[in-house]
Amino acid sequence: MLENAYMLVVIILIINIVYVSLFTLRMILTLKGRQYIAAFISMFEIIVYVIGLGLVLDNLDEIQNIIAYALGFGIGVVVGSKIEEKLALGYITVNVISSDPNIEFTRKLRDKGYGVTSWFAYGMDGDRLVMQILTPRKYEFKLYETIKTIDPKAFTISYEPKQIVGGFWVKQVRKGRLGKKNNAGVEFKPKD
Repeated sequence: MLENAYMLVVIILIINIVYVSLFTLRMILTLKGRQYIAAFISMFEIIVYVIGLGLVLDNLDEIQNIIAYALGFGIGVVVGSKIEEKLALGYITVNVISSDPNIEFTRKLRDKGYGVTSWFAYGMDGDRLVMQILTPRKYEFKLYETIKTIDPKAFTISYEPKQIVGGFWVKQVRKGRLGKKNNAGVEFKPKD
């Protein structure tokens, strides 16, 4: 009898981790405009949810089941978020302000395949180079490292754009050219 009680707790915990992970993924996909994939995931999500909730409600007098359900919910949020991080869906836009407008910051980033728009600006302490860089999220941390090596003092802000339309760079990314090397081992350099 006690063995069955422990097994039920483990099943409820696992079911709720799976349910909330699917729920988290579905919400993120919906926010990123991928409604059809989100709808497909929601079909499995609701099946898992009904089974897990049914097990808890059928055994509501057992406090360990309720605790397992709550614990599974919390763990599921973390697991779902980690899965989304690994998938790295969408794009980010990074705004960079360099205090040295004379360095070839823009060219170095373009040589690595990033979409960069730059302009000169004037800040509190003088001339600045301002850049707006678009990249798939999977290259986000690589971009930050590149920025740091070029200008360790650069001011950086990033955000996720909701919609991207037009421009040569988006076509190049959709073809899968960012971060790839040609036959000579040289990283892709987009045409200006």
